[in-house]
Parts: sequence; C-alpha cells; structure tokens
Amino acid sequence: MAEPSLYLFDGFNLLHAGGFASPEELRDLLASWVAAQGARGVLVFDGQGTNERHGPLEVRWAKDADALLERLAAEHRNREQVAIVSSDTAVRGTAGIEVRKLASQTFLAELARPSQPPSIRGDLRDRLDPDTLAQLERLRRGER
Repeated sequence: MAEPSLYLFDGFNLLHAGGFASPEELRDLLASWVAAQGARGVLVFDGQGTNERHGPLEVRWAKDADALLERLAAEHRNREQVAIVSSDTAVRGTAGIEVRKLASQTFLAELARPSQPPSIRGDLRDRLDPDTLAQLERLRRGER
C-alpha cells in the first residue's frame, strides 16, 4: 500500500492518548509531522472552536467528530491514499476497506518526536538492512 497523502486525525482521541497539554500542542506537532511527510492532514475535534489551517494541516471542529471523520474518509478514499488515526473502533470500522487505519497509540509510538539519539540495542534489528526491517514491520502490522 502506498504512503497516505491524506491523514485524518481524531483530535481528542489523540490528545488523551498522547497526554498533550492542549489541542494547540497536538496541532503544532501534527502540522510539522504532516509537512515533513509531504502529505495533508485534517485534525477533527468534537465541540465548538475556530476552524483554521496550519500549513498542510486543517483543524476542524464539529458537533460529531466521528461522523465528520467517516464522511471525509468516504469522500477521499477513492481519489487518494487515506489514513485515519483513531482508537475508536466505530470510526475505524466505518472508514472503509480502502483506508489505512492506525490506532492512536500506534501512531504516537511511531511519530518522530525530537528526542535523544537512539540507543544501540545490540539485537537482531542492528544486523538487518533497512529494506528487510521495513518488510518485517509490514508483516507485523498485517500489511502486504
């Protein structure tokens, strides 16, 4: 499966899963990440707020964020590669087979936050080339 060109983010789901201090902190991190991926993103929150754009990331507020995420997935999944980031099983289940689904915790674990350099593990992963590691990771996730 090709890399997604559109990421749909379940705002409060990610906010709580990542322990972010505010929606703005999450927004800023995702705006930078989406830009680095060369993709677009839509961060959707339940409730009332100001819809805004931060580079390739659009922030939307909706009475029912789940319904908006499902609608956006349905509108775009036939035209581009879409990924939905949410741990809500109902949202993930109705997004459609064409949409890549990532649980919030999985996405956050893979999100490249600025941090210390990786430590040397000294295990099998240190002895495998990047292509083999990528293939094994896809197998672990159940992707082809």
